[in-house]
Amino acid sequence: MAKLEEITVGSIVFGIIGSERVIIVAVNWCGSSVFEVFFKDIQGNAGSQWLYRENEGRLVIEEKNLPWSFDADSDTLRLVSEAYRIHLGHLFDPYLVVHTSSIDPLPHQIFVVYQEMLPRLPLRYILADDPGSGKTIMTGLLIKELIARGDLKRCLIVSPGSLAEQWQDELYRKFHLRFEILTNDRIEASVTGNVFSELWKNLQDFFV
Repeated sequence: MAKLEEITVGSIVFGIIGSERVIIVAVNWCGSSVFEVFFKDIQGNAGSQWLYRENEGRLVIEEKNLPWSFDADSDTLRLVSEAYRIHLGHLFDPYLVVHTSSIDPLPHQIFVVYQEMLPRLPLRYILADDPGSGKTIMTGLLIKELIARGDLKRCLIVSPGSLAEQWQDELYRKFHLRFEILTNDRIEASVTGNVFSELWKNLQDFFV
């Protein structure tokens, strides 16, 4: 049984002319309880008929199962589309992070990150000890670019103990990257002996 309101243009309906299936071409309402439908049968012959509320008992709408049909939730589609657009942002803007961070990088920093390190992915670890080169800037650029590409979930930065808080502050202030400082006290207080698994709260955890 189908309600009259469910019969729309493009619907495939049984019961309008016997048990034959027809495709609705147009609908012309006359009031709220009766309308005239224009249809085509499987041979392509056109026809029309008046339908009333008492006819609803014999009407059946065929469920559409076309490969191009789409009935997903619109809010979910919008969210997934936006997430995928952001994920591919680096294809449209090769220097995506440079334009979305509070930094003014030097030419050599951009060259190292975008011409040397990113093309060499995957990288399991990086050693950097050149003083005064702006390692914090290059590290933040690399980490955010990897996150944008979906290539980074966890990251550990080994820095001199006296500079750990400075690294933490600069990465958050300039790149909005939130790092936890991994101390001996935190390691010793670990119940399981694996502080990393205990602090695995989100999809990504970062430590200095």
